[in-house]
Amino acid sequence: MENINVRVTESPFPHAIFNNFYNETELSLIWEELNFYTKPNKLLGVKDYEGVIGATNAKAIILDSVYENHRSISNILTVNRKIFHKDTLEVFSNISDCCGIARYCNWDCTKLRYYHNGEYYRPHIDKTMQFLAFSYFFKEPKKFTGGELLFPKYDYKMDCDNNSLIMFPGWVEHGVNEVSIQNSDYYEGYGRYAITSFFGCKDKKKSN
Repeated sequence: MENINVRVTESPFPHAIFNNFYNETELSLIWEELNFYTKPNKLLGVKDYEGVIGATNAKAIILDSVYENHRSISNILTVNRKIFHKDTLEVFSNISDCCGIARYCNWDCTKLRYYHNGEYYRPHIDKTMQFLAFSYFFKEPKKFTGGELLFPKYDYKMDCDNNSLIMFPGWVEHGVNEVSIQNSDYYEGYGRYAITSFFGCKDKKKSN
């Protein structure tokens, strides 16, 4: 899998971490779109993207809702097909029986979220989702602190390295530490970007 570094473990819950996940060409395409969305009136407030008010104060956008049947227009929705390549899903599926059906993934949805100063996500469970894949990006040199991915029930956290990705089951409680960044305007884009892929298997048969 190119120069990707992979770590898989069942403890304290089944998950896979991929470092250096995207290559330079893919990253360039992703950043073109990230920079576009970090402009006024692009990302939405919590109530406007159907988020849970009080759980987070970070702005986001559901890319599938924007592009609907024209996903190929989006660099991110094109490049992130790499997540669902059979080799990537096989790595995750083999961790545990509870991850096994990930290899049969036939559905996904992508949300882009940007965290700047004072923004967070309280611990929660995505109870309607089978699996989650979080990809992380930030401009270098890094100007913010905080923003770690938290798993409070397991006393575990991930520092969210640039161009890293983590996959885990949707039943795992997770949250995001508050981001702190000084002397940086929101629209300069020196905060923490998270691209979330919700994915799993759905019965696509239509009832008569």
